[in-house]
Amino acid sequence: MSRPLATLMLLACTMLWGLAFIAQKSAMDSMGPLTFSGLRYLLGGLAVLPLALLERRRRPAPLTPQHWLMIGAVSLVFFLGSWMQQVGLITTSVTNAGFLTGLYVFFVPFLGFLLFRTRPHPIIYACVPLALLGIYFLNGGGLASFNSGDLIVVGSAVFWALHVILLGRTAQATGLPIFVSSLSFLIAGAAATSLAFVFEQPDFSAVQSGWMELAYTGLLSTAVAFTFQAIGQQYVPPANAAIILSAESLFAAIGGAIILGERLPLVGYAGATLIFVAILAVEALPPLWSRRRVHVPRTTN
Repeated sequence: MSRPLATLMLLACTMLWGLAFIAQKSAMDSMGPLTFSGLRYLLGGLAVLPLALLERRRRPAPLTPQHWLMIGAVSLVFFLGSWMQQVGLITTSVTNAGFLTGLYVFFVPFLGFLLFRTRPHPIIYACVPLALLGIYFLNGGGLASFNSGDLIVVGSAVFWALHVILLGRTAQATGLPIFVSSLSFLIAGAAATSLAFVFEQPDFSAVQSGWMELAYTGLLSTAVAFTFQAIGQQYVPPANAAIILSAESLFAAIGGAIILGERLPLVGYAGATLIFVAILAVEALPPLWSRRRVHVPRTTN
């Protein structure tokens, strides 16, 4: 797959995830975060499972214990990130959650270097603060009230950053991006559902009232978007992918405008512009710089 196509797949993820914030917030009116997360990911995992098994059959190379350990790690951080984000949405706003989740743009290069000594391209150091500033302006240039839900969402951003890093590595190591995604959905969904029966006592009528939110987040935001992420990240470095995925908050704002009648302030349009400038810079400048270095004539003494 070409890198531009992989970038388009990641941008498609951001659109589906941005709109999902509205569904995730609405679902908390009828069910608990563990119940919602568990059913959402079980639905997404089952939807992707036929493609995952087909992919596995076409690539019959055995998975090593290290591969299974990597899949387990991806599933764990995926569960923790999604659960904490969902808990935070109970008390924080969609706008605040979108901004604070976007902090994983900062955590990805930091954790990538800390854990794997992966040095990002220098352009990342300019584009990360640019994207964060864009997210900040997109949400009005401030947070109305910082509460416990906001703090929990910040914690979830750490696990989303780990998910971006580990998912890319696991998909490349196994060569099975769809299989890895489906397994992580099913594992996270089973864990959340099991815990829901202990802590939340799920109610069937409550689940029925939130079926539209579950359908959207399970099939589109989970099955389609996270699978696109797993495929696209095989061809885009983690730090670059994190900045591309930061456009998630832009689509959350667009969804709020269309569905909830919200309108961006003038500073919000400035933020949207900064996000796209960061995305274009991180994707366009490194290859242009490399090409320029190749064609610069060398002088000899």
